[in-house]
Amino acid sequence: LLNFNIFPDLHSQELAASQSIIHKRTGYLVCSCCLSPEHEFRFMLVNQMQRDLISSNLLESCGALLAVTSLITSDLVGTVSTQVIGLLEHSAETVRKKAIIALHRLHQLAPDVVTQQELIEKVRRMLCDRDPAVMGATLNVIEAIARVNSQPFKDLVPSLISILKQICERRLPSEYDYHRIPAPWMQMKIVRILSVIGKNDSASSEGMYEILGDCLRKAEEAGINASNAIVYECIRCITNIYPNNTLLDCAGASISRFLSSRSQNLRYLGVTGLASIVEKHPKYAADHQLAVIECLEDQDETLLRKTLDLLYRMTNPVNVEFITIKLLHFLRGSTDPFLRADLTTKICTIAERYAPNNAWYVRTITELFKIAGDLVDDGVATNLMSLIAEGTGNEEDDEEADMVLRKQAVELYVCLLGNPPNRMSRVLVETLAWVVGEYGYLSSAMPLDAIIDGMCALLSGSTARLGGGVQSTRRLILSAIMKMVSQYGSCPTAAAKCIDDYTKSSDPDAQKRCLEFQTILTQAPQLLGEVFPVDASLEDVEVDINMSFLDGVVGEAISTGAQPYQKPDDDDDDDDDFAVASQTASAFKMTPYEKPTEKTYGQGMMQGLGSSNMGVAGAPNVTLPPGSSAGAVGPQGAAAPEQQPTNPAEPQLVLRNVANVWGKQAPTVQPPAATVPSTSSFASATTSSASSGYGGFGASPVAAAPVAPVKTEEQLEKERMAAALFGGISGAPPPPPPSTPAQPAAMASPQMTPAASIPQPTPAPPAVVSPQFTPAVAAAPEVDLLGFDMDTTTTMAAGPTMGMLAPTPLVQEPEPVPTPAAAPPAPAPAAPAVPADPFAAAGLLDGFADPAPLPSFSTTQALDSAKFEFGGAPIAPLTITTPQFGERWGQCPHAQSANIPSSTSSSTLAKFMALCERAGLHKVEEIAATNEGIAACMAGGGSSVALIHGKISPLPGGTSSGVDVTVKSTDPQLSLSLSMYLQNMIR
Repeated sequence: LLNFNIFPDLHSQELAASQSIIHKRTGYLVCSCCLSPEHEFRFMLVNQMQRDLISSNLLESCGALLAVTSLITSDLVGTVSTQVIGLLEHSAETVRKKAIIALHRLHQLAPDVVTQQELIEKVRRMLCDRDPAVMGATLNVIEAIARVNSQPFKDLVPSLISILKQICERRLPSEYDYHRIPAPWMQMKIVRILSVIGKNDSASSEGMYEILGDCLRKAEEAGINASNAIVYECIRCITNIYPNNTLLDCAGASISRFLSSRSQNLRYLGVTGLASIVEKHPKYAADHQLAVIECLEDQDETLLRKTLDLLYRMTNPVNVEFITIKLLHFLRGSTDPFLRADLTTKICTIAERYAPNNAWYVRTITELFKIAGDLVDDGVATNLMSLIAEGTGNEEDDEEADMVLRKQAVELYVCLLGNPPNRMSRVLVETLAWVVGEYGYLSSAMPLDAIIDGMCALLSGSTARLGGGVQSTRRLILSAIMKMVSQYGSCPTAAAKCIDDYTKSSDPDAQKRCLEFQTILTQAPQLLGEVFPVDASLEDVEVDINMSFLDGVVGEAISTGAQPYQKPDDDDDDDDDFAVASQTASAFKMTPYEKPTEKTYGQGMMQGLGSSNMGVAGAPNVTLPPGSSAGAVGPQGAAAPEQQPTNPAEPQLVLRNVANVWGKQAPTVQPPAATVPSTSSFASATTSSASSGYGGFGASPVAAAPVAPVKTEEQLEKERMAAALFGGISGAPPPPPPSTPAQPAAMASPQMTPAASIPQPTPAPPAVVSPQFTPAVAAAPEVDLLGFDMDTTTTMAAGPTMGMLAPTPLVQEPEPVPTPAAAPPAPAPAAPAVPADPFAAAGLLDGFADPAPLPSFSTTQALDSAKFEFGGAPIAPLTITTPQFGERWGQCPHAQSANIPSSTSSSTLAKFMALCERAGLHKVEEIAATNEGIAACMAGGGSSVALIHGKISPLPGGTSSGVDVTVKSTDPQLSLSLSMYLQNMIR
């Protein structure tokens, strides 16, 4: 009878009024299941419930309280609220605990009848009830109210802590124990309430530290399922309240125990706990790299999904590429529609938030379109098109980089057009049509006429390749073909046949486009350049609302006898005229309409542009004027069409800047480091008897010294994968170097680059988050930031090995001498001659001690002797390690970035690092796998420090590369001067 609007006669009400308790409970149960909230029979039960609520039989009172929670509606709350409040003072604890639950339900139904203030007052008194069952029922009400507004319960923290302490000390009767664990559900409920109250509240959290530590410790010692549930709730509470380092360490140790367990349920708890701690305290996830990798390879789908959610939460600018590849891999193999939709949303989010560069974003979103384009929002495709059209751009220097991005996007989609999959999503086809239609002339992998033929074949192919073959998609492909015909300068046979076929289409819009294009092509080919301008997607369209361009046509028609247009008197659009007419005349017109005048209309003819008579005067092809001239289209092989400048006033898609590639700045507020000692009451409880703890809580197991096992090649490979996965997380141990010089096994991940001709972007530089200054841990080995799956071994800078979490002392360097140091050991290749020093001409070297101009950069010897000077003295190398570099990176507030689109003097990473050493910097590390390098220097005897990060992006051809340099310093003038100096040297 559930979910059906039927009622089993009046027998159920008779049962509710029966003197038999079993019949009464049965009647209430049937009514609660079968009566809808608006059923009129509910009113007939109110009197019976009122009689049962005031009955002396506690069983009748309990049955009525259960019926109140399911049968009373918001308009009936006032009829029973007084009786329910009176039952809070009942002598039976069973009635009192049901009454507090029923009162909370009445408050939810009618907050104006049972107010929150009245409910909170009753809850406070019931929390101190003499029966633990009533207290446990009250905890449910407190948690529900606190999740909405925790302020009224801030002063209850000492009371809740006292209750939790008594439970842990086994002050409750033994019937509340579950497998020797005292009242585990009450413990979890109190811990959840403390978590809600202590969120973002330092004062409330400080009182919780001690009891949370003891509760976690005792539950850890028990080691059964009930105690594991308490441990998990403690972990969630510790990560939610105001942070405490000692408790966070304990939570990290508990998570490690869960992840290392053989039980899938405990591993699931470990991954869930790690996901909660990694959001606010990512350094605690660094110790569980291999465990996360093993969870990714597990056959348990539930565990796999939770691990994927963990990857999403721990994404940062360093590991975004590796995590995106993993998510795409699982998306490709998944068939669950809910998981596919969730993964698609997460990939879009992290790609837009942490994209290392625009080219990577274009490739990633295109790969997502190919895998799950049907689940992608149309706004993602719009943002992608805007990014390609607008580029990075507000500065004129970025135009070259924007053209490189467009060329890469065109090559990507041209390769997809050359070998299309059997099924493509609608968003992928529409994006492909727009890209090749706007910038198809930039392709070097396929000539423009071949691209036109490919688009025509796509249009005439199966609907599966057209994303379902909807009319809007076909219109976009037709527009793309017309644009490329305009760019090509003549109409190929395939395009002519395709356009001719669609002049007879059932789609009026497509038919109209093709007929207009045929007319322009045959009668006014010189207008193609104006109708289809090149790279004008961001140009404003000027609209003449008065349509003055028709004045000549109108004047000619009037001169031949046509009547001029006169606005009708009863125009509904004119409110004033309509108001006057409504006052002076009737709303209904009773006069008949005039007989329409007969006119003779000429019959028009749709003349298609067939493939046999294509062109003017029956020529097979129409060769048009060059498109670079005004109002015309240039043929293939003519001068390149003039590019329209990007309109800066248009809204532009700007991805998040990831210039701070070494992680976020260290937080300024240091959480109080409170210890968690055992209380005297806890100590007495654990030593009084053997049963005072959870299965022997007093015993403290002694951890045996770990023995380092011999790592296999499979373990080393997992460690390299973990290094990429946990990149940018402070405290992450480095991956081991490859055991042999040979290239390690390739990681099983999808390849998103369709053609080798497209330049491959380098991964984002590794981010090192500035850690909290905690007591130093064991010294970490040399750190390889992104050393996974490389064919070469990363070379580390010489220097002492330090722990990642240990504070880094300032390296004392000798007082620099005003004369440059000796020449470096390796001479650099000669650079092109520069006629004059641009720095001296611009006045950027006014602070130099030597007023003489810098030496000429025309020879290698001159380059070797040209060291950067600041404040009248050369800079000195700052010898630090990579972990120290990561710590100092977040401590330098002044940053200067420079982008050199094309450089031959620093076309390789080795040349760039050699240039930095010639300038007087210390080479900290050179990462060959990602084409990144970092260097450091100091000035003023160590009073100012400068850190340099460079990334080399090889350009097609191999003779030049794009260079991105970021300089961060403690002195703003030093960062600016050094940035300008390096930019000039690289150019």
